[in-house]
Amino acid sequence: MANVVKRAPIEKLVLVGAGLIGGSFSLALKQAGAVGHVVGVGRSVATMEEARRLGIVDEVAQDYSCASDASMVMLAMPVGQTRAVLHALAPNLGPDTVVTDAGSTKCDVVDAARAELGNALTRFVPGHPVAGTEHSGPKAAFADLYRGRRVVLTPLEQTDATALSMVRDAWLACGANLFELTPELHDQVLATVSHLPHLLAFALVDQVASETHAEQLFSFAAGGFRDFTRIASSHPEMWRDICVANREALLGELAKYEGHLASLRSLLQAGDGAGIEKVFSRARVARNRWLESTGKGPAS
Repeated sequence: MANVVKRAPIEKLVLVGAGLIGGSFSLALKQAGAVGHVVGVGRSVATMEEARRLGIVDEVAQDYSCASDASMVMLAMPVGQTRAVLHALAPNLGPDTVVTDAGSTKCDVVDAARAELGNALTRFVPGHPVAGTEHSGPKAAFADLYRGRRVVLTPLEQTDATALSMVRDAWLACGANLFELTPELHDQVLATVSHLPHLLAFALVDQVASETHAEQLFSFAAGGFRDFTRIASSHPEMWRDICVANREALLGELAKYEGHLASLRSLLQAGDGAGIEKVFSRARVARNRWLESTGKGPAS
């Protein structure tokens, strides 16, 4: 009997952007044996060559013609580039190529896809892995980034079931836990628990750095400052694009936060220690409950 050759679920993956997010996606699929050949394409040839040396991609392409026989295209560049990339990519897509993305905003990505993909829109599956670190670039990628982490898919009404199944299977191969939301709900939720915290962390570090005695201030910064501002080491271009793309939801959350700060300011001005402690206690209980729900245990 002839040997039966098991074909990889994704025979050819085209990776647009091979940093932390895209690179980790590729490495996870490779580790799981869920991809055959990975081709990288992006703005920087040097970055793509680095990704090739690190084993993230097997080949570096100069343009999007590499997608003509691809099983899947993963868009993992800053969301501000989405429409331009889709415009260049669309004429090069094969008739069965599935396109997905890993952008942290979804409404703008969906709008770009509707404008640029034409008939290929049915094979577009918007997605967002709710995972990452403050590091960026190919060297930051690692295969276990998505293991046990949430990945949100926001399929459209016309999304093809086979395309959705392929993208779901890819993320499951990465070890992710899958959820589905509408693009609108996704952007509202992430504005609250991801985009606003990044905005605040960047703002605080920038404020301290702008002080005339910044060097002295930083020299006294310890664990609390480090932990609160860790995400301010994230990729500035990526987070610029996220904030601009989701600015309506983010402005709404910022207004709520400013109102909460105003309440705390009033308590502080009044010397209302009991009121301040009440706020702090509510926050502590809520955070510990959240940590317990994630299996990480309450903070000490």
